[in-house]
Amino acid sequence: MERHITVPISRETAEELRAGDYVYLTGTIYTARDAAHKRMYEALEKGEELPLDVKNNVIYYMGPSPAREGRPIGSAGPTTASRMDKYAPTLLDMGLTGMIGKGKRSEAVKEAIVRNGAVYFAAVGGAGALLAGSIKASEVIAYDDLGTEAIRKLEVENFPVIVVIDSVGQNLYETAIREYCKL
Repeated sequence: MERHITVPISRETAEELRAGDYVYLTGTIYTARDAAHKRMYEALEKGEELPLDVKNNVIYYMGPSPAREGRPIGSAGPTTASRMDKYAPTLLDMGLTGMIGKGKRSEAVKEAIVRNGAVYFAAVGGAGALLAGSIKASEVIAYDDLGTEAIRKLEVENFPVIVVIDSVGQNLYETAIREYCKL
């Protein structure tokens, strides 16, 4: 199924999505990679607030290349999501409704997705220049000292992703393999 949805994503909207759905996101998403996740986790351990409200928001695991003149961002392809698996359940329990990356997720992340009615999307790895075309604005909002790993607020229009793990635990990586093996 093809869906066009506005981000941030409510839990109700996330719960309607199913593994295998093609989704086009329009609105605001945030970027954060390994170093930013580690810093956010450490802030939570100290009882500090995060630099963004994760509730109903989507975090894209991406660190862009420098923007060319006239563009808001450079190449913006996904990074491997499993590197954030240590931190994702905590953020999901705080209300995060979506994550965008590439690759498999741990069982703990899958359980947190189901528990919180969230969703894990994949963006196409190796297509960073194409994905950057859907990003209309980019602004560093936290951890500027991390360079490409700083947290950014992105305004996106028809940003293409596919649902990999849905709110009921269906996992496209697993179901696709089973379907392929039947052939």
